Amino acid sequence: MTENTAKSPESCESMIDVRAGVDATDRELVALLEKRFGYMRAAARIKPTRDAVRDEERKASVINAAVADAEHRGIPGEVVGDIWERLVEGSIAYEMVEWDRIRD
Repeated sequence: MTENTAKSPESCESMIDVRAGVDATDRELVALLEKRFGYMRAAARIKPTRDAVRDEERKASVINAAVADAEHRGIPGEVVGDIWERLVEGSIAYEMVEWDRIRD
């Protein structure tokens, strides 16, 4: 099964179906992360100073929005908050490396 043929969670009838759906979803998530990290490269190119890379107010806003969206969708906000904390910190680290690379 591919992401195009994976069954919806409600349609799964076996663990094979579930695992195929999870695997397809994971591939989609990685593709979305690739896009997100592309935006980090763009930010590194656009921001005028290295100090501008870390923005604690923006970080908190992004994490809070993800938690609120998760809770609205009925999934655990605390788990999503933990994931987003790591995602945002990893994104900041990546952006710093890119900022340095572009200007070397």
